[in-house]
Amino acid sequence: MATSLQPLIVICGATGVGKSKLGVELALGLANQGHSRWRGARIINADSMQVYAGLDVATNKISPAEQMGIDHLLMDFKRPGEQYLVGHWVHDAVQAIKETHNRDEIPIVVGGTSYWIQHLLFPNRLASDGPPNPAGDQHSGLFRSPELERSISQLPPDLLGLFDHLPEHAPSAVSHPDDALLLYKLLQALDEPVAARWHWRDTRKVLRALRIIKDQGRMPSEIINEQASTPLFPRYRTLCFWLHAEQSVLDRRLDERVDGMMKNGLLQEIRRIYENASCSVGIDGGRNNEHDGNETTADFTLGIFQSIGYKEFYDYISDPNASREDLTDAVEKTKHATRKYAKRQISWLRNKLLPALHSVAAECRSKSSMATLYLLDTSGKWAITHKEHVSNVLSSVLGESWVSNVCQPAQMIMSAFLNEEELPDPMMLSPLARAMLSNVNEALSPSAVLEARRMVVCPVCTKNPSQPVMVEAAEWEAHRRTRLHRRLAVKAKERVLGTPRENGVPECQLPSGPLPS
Repeated sequence: MATSLQPLIVICGATGVGKSKLGVELALGLANQGHSRWRGARIINADSMQVYAGLDVATNKISPAEQMGIDHLLMDFKRPGEQYLVGHWVHDAVQAIKETHNRDEIPIVVGGTSYWIQHLLFPNRLASDGPPNPAGDQHSGLFRSPELERSISQLPPDLLGLFDHLPEHAPSAVSHPDDALLLYKLLQALDEPVAARWHWRDTRKVLRALRIIKDQGRMPSEIINEQASTPLFPRYRTLCFWLHAEQSVLDRRLDERVDGMMKNGLLQEIRRIYENASCSVGIDGGRNNEHDGNETTADFTLGIFQSIGYKEFYDYISDPNASREDLTDAVEKTKHATRKYAKRQISWLRNKLLPALHSVAAECRSKSSMATLYLLDTSGKWAITHKEHVSNVLSSVLGESWVSNVCQPAQMIMSAFLNEEELPDPMMLSPLARAMLSNVNEALSPSAVLEARRMVVCPVCTKNPSQPVMVEAAEWEAHRRTRLHRRLAVKAKERVLGTPRENGVPECQLPSGPLPS
């Protein structure tokens, strides 16, 4: 059955599973084999770090040679410290997809930032997707939300002044913690549920929420609650390939990849980016490259400086007395961060994107499979080689396992999808596919996600009330068991009771409520 929605192919998965390789192979296959409608394909990058110029090794950016003449869009075009948020990317990706369709080519979105991909596939799920507030005076009584109007009228003078004159750029929590915390307290006063979702140091997202309030005259939480009652419907007729490897295989592969990165100039690349930032605009656009020998005070919240490797090597690079052991420690931190990042990527796919696609497939089953996901098993043995050139990318040379388990099934499914033929059962591709795609949880509503990710202040670990330590409520128990928290909890008990240290650790309950005044 034909559908009015244009086709889109998505390749997602954790880092190190071969997403870029499959994207190029599908594009080449479409161009070489021909199609009655589509004459080729273009790849649209959906990796939040690969949009930035630099750190080609650290971000595993595909080289021009490996692109095999296939256009790669939204890659390598932003400055290292430039802000580029999900809304910006979705807007640019929609335009790139439209242009690609107009060229009679298929857009293939490739990347590991599934949060971006999900907002591309399902429109009207960003709080900023709304009309602007027509009111000229932001607290003149023209707000659509009476609750928000009342909250603004009750703001103290300092917060009201800040609301009337929001900064153009988010202040750095490193160099200007008082400004950052004041901005956060303003959001708490106007929309506490949304403020609870963000760390006070995440000033970009705090400022973005405040701008939504000013531009739309509504609380972001109000918009999110409305979205929760709206059924998901895809923007495109979507075929999604999830490339996945067994965890033990992936962990080993990622460790080997970091070793390969070191051989191919990772340290030199990070040092060059760090030195350029230090002597020009700075990590956060100015003055945050401070290092006191004991504590990292650089701002890693902007642009490419968020990428794995930059933070992990910061202490080693910025310390003139760093030892070989410090370098080894930085490498191990990078491996650990990479494995942890891969687990987060898999968690998002399984708990967020997969349920969303599953619910859409159930709703649209009679409408030519509006959204279908296939898991391709990349756990087979890969012969990994490392190219040594300036724009080095780790190139995975895959054997028969890749051809039989990944490339051939993907080509077959893509052909059926583009011809609007009946698609095979996703469960039948492999035992791993059956295991990962079975027992899919229901998609959480936006409001439920907001509550699940709320932040809380740890009163034990907060030494300076003007710079509170915050953790996700879901990770509270893990935080409470950390060595630092346990040590500080014992010291806190000794101060209160005036008694020497006893065996055991005092109980510390999950905090609640806004930041202390």
